[in-house]
Amino acid sequence: QVHFVESGGGLVQAGGSLRLSCVGSGFTFSSYYMNWYRQAPGKEREMVAHITRDDHITSYSDSVKGRFIISRDDAKSTVYLQMNSLKFEDTAVYYCNAEAGPYDYWGQGIQVTVSS
Repeated sequence: QVHFVESGGGLVQAGGSLRLSCVGSGFTFSSYYMNWYRQAPGKEREMVAHITRDDHITSYSDSVKGRFIISRDDAKSTVYLQMNSLKFEDTAVYYCNAEAGPYDYWGQGIQVTVSS
């Protein structure tokens, strides 16, 4: 059974940093592309960061490029999102996502709130 444990969210002042972690189990973590999405109130869910399997190439949405860093540790079945220079508009529920072909798994989401 696929399961995720997300941690590291919370309340932070604008300009601060947080590091999200997502530990996956029940699937072959290293075989999956890993993503972080977020959804703010009243808005659609958007992908903010992506990391490939094997060569760990990363990509980011324009809204977070230069501030967020995605990484993964396949030995620990964990994907991270380092969030720096946080802005009020980064406030959202953040979700980790694993995808490979027809398989698409989601974490339960973790709240990040940035106070202005």
